Amino acid sequence: MATSIKANNKKKKKVSLNFLFALPYAVVFFTFVVLLIIISIGLSFFYYDTINIPHFVGLDNYVSLFTRDSDFLQYALPNTIKYALIVGLCGYLLSFIMAWVLAQLTHRIRTILAVILYSPSLTSAVMMTVVWRVLFSGDTRGYLNSLLINWGFISTPIQFLQGPGFIFGIMIFVGLWSSMSVGFLAMLSGILNINKELYEAAYIEGMKSRFQEIFYITIPSMKPQMLFGAVMSIVGTFNSAGLATTLSGSTPPPQYAGWLIVDHMNDYGFARYEMGYASAISVVLLLIVGIFYLVAKKLFTEKD
Repeated sequence: MATSIKANNKKKKKVSLNFLFALPYAVVFFTFVVLLIIISIGLSFFYYDTINIPHFVGLDNYVSLFTRDSDFLQYALPNTIKYALIVGLCGYLLSFIMAWVLAQLTHRIRTILAVILYSPSLTSAVMMTVVWRVLFSGDTRGYLNSLLINWGFISTPIQFLQGPGFIFGIMIFVGLWSSMSVGFLAMLSGILNINKELYEAAYIEGMKSRFQEIFYITIPSMKPQMLFGAVMSIVGTFNSAGLATTLSGSTPPPQYAGWLIVDHMNDYGFARYEMGYASAISVVLLLIVGIFYLVAKKLFTEKD
């Protein structure tokens, strides 16, 4: 009896210590994430111009967003979904492929190449666009225009950063360039930690190709890392903003090319000072991200 009481006391003490260590993170997470989400949801039902007292308008912000805001429906929403599907999906697949390729190399070479591939993601997308503006500049000093003119393909410079047909493609290029983020490192770690005996047993049982190795051993053995990479890719792509504005040098960009939901939200929140409407846009974006997260979770979570 006394032994069981001591065991229960030790267990309670261990649980309390666990909560104590998690408390700082829990406080920060609640203050800067949960609380702000609650405030944003509540503010989305008000008209608030940052000066006067918020005025309750009910669902008017959401009704206006989906019935009267043509810029959101025609440009921001479809551009964001297309950008997320192309950059998110292709960047995710590219991260897995590069992680698998690096896992086949020696430790020293793998470390150097992993740092090189990961380094662009450390720089914000807006800063990356500043670098790429030199390449796509619309005069003869732009590297791409200079090469095309010297090779005789064109006679006058092409306005890559002012043409609506070019801006979105350049945005995708920049997004893919910086897509090797934390999800890429998680996938690389997951591949390196797979039990090698699984591969040996599979080859003994009749597995004959590396493709079978990937689909039957590698991917099923690293589903947690695959889910983490998918979540990071979803959040990263939907959170993108300012790419088209920085590339073109104008707000909004020509014909709203590359205009994303976060750009639209920032425009209403920090340029027009309609914080209630901007909060409604952020809530809609949160719901879209949640839907894509549930799809990713369905694909990469074990049934048990």
